[in-house]
Amino acid sequence: MENKIKIFYSKDWPSDLVGKQDYEMLDTGNGEKLERFGHYTFIRPYESAFWGKTLSEKEWGKADGKFWSSKIDTKNKLPSLKKSVGGWKMKNDIKEKWVMSYKGVKFHAFPTPFRHLEFFPEQASHWDFIEEKIKNAKRPIKFLNLFGYTGVASLFALKGGGDVTHLDASKQTLSLVKENQKLSGMEEFPMRIILDDAVKFIEREIKRGNKYDCVIMDPPKFGRGPKGEIWKIEENLPELLSKIRKILSDKPLFVILTSYAIEASSLSLGYALEETMKGLKGKVEAGELCILEKSNNRTIPLANTAIWSVE
Repeated sequence: MENKIKIFYSKDWPSDLVGKQDYEMLDTGNGEKLERFGHYTFIRPYESAFWGKTLSEKEWGKADGKFWSSKIDTKNKLPSLKKSVGGWKMKNDIKEKWVMSYKGVKFHAFPTPFRHLEFFPEQASHWDFIEEKIKNAKRPIKFLNLFGYTGVASLFALKGGGDVTHLDASKQTLSLVKENQKLSGMEEFPMRIILDDAVKFIEREIKRGNKYDCVIMDPPKFGRGPKGEIWKIEENLPELLSKIRKILSDKPLFVILTSYAIEASSLSLGYALEETMKGLKGKVEAGELCILEKSNNRTIPLANTAIWSVE
């Protein structure tokens, strides 16, 4: 792997649901980011924004809600905010869920107690990559999504023609995957939705001799499996990567590793993935998942990622 960090981003969110892009990074600064999700705008913490805001306080004050983080001073509150889920305070009433769309795939959004909105818009570049690589393979492709969350990446794998296995340790989250699959009209597409611990699932797949052409994973810093299994990324990620190689097919297409939990450089993920895929033809690219900021046209980094793929 070249000692070089790459920028991964999707330039636009084409949509006809609200007559304009469904998602926009409107502005950043002073430890926060201002974003639009469909009809709603929200303020969320972005501790890496050491610069000042471009838009006026009046524009920021129009936000429908704000997530308060313990890392940020909460004295200067938006006017008329009222309590909501988790660390959110809402100015306006927010419907239970609303529909978002990206390039024909639909999925629900809603502010969660964990500051995000049931999907990660910066991963759109991965969605593009997944669909294109599977579609262009022109052969049956088996796709595995570990720590799959609400399943947007899995839907793009389905859209590309893949046979998908989607795994997560949360029963509630997997119900959202099924909702999104139905919302996108993909109920009849081949997707196994599995409640399991990632490491134990891989171990069983090795014993069963099941193979996959594509694997993506976005492991949390800490988590629990459905039977109370403990996941700690520093301890368990090396073990997981060592087992991933054993479930790859004879002609693997790509492996994607993304992390919001590791504060080290994306090069660290790249080196780990390079070691995992050693001896196979292909290349590793490491970099940052980013979004272009509308107010200042800055490239805003939000997560580390590494991709191994064949041409």
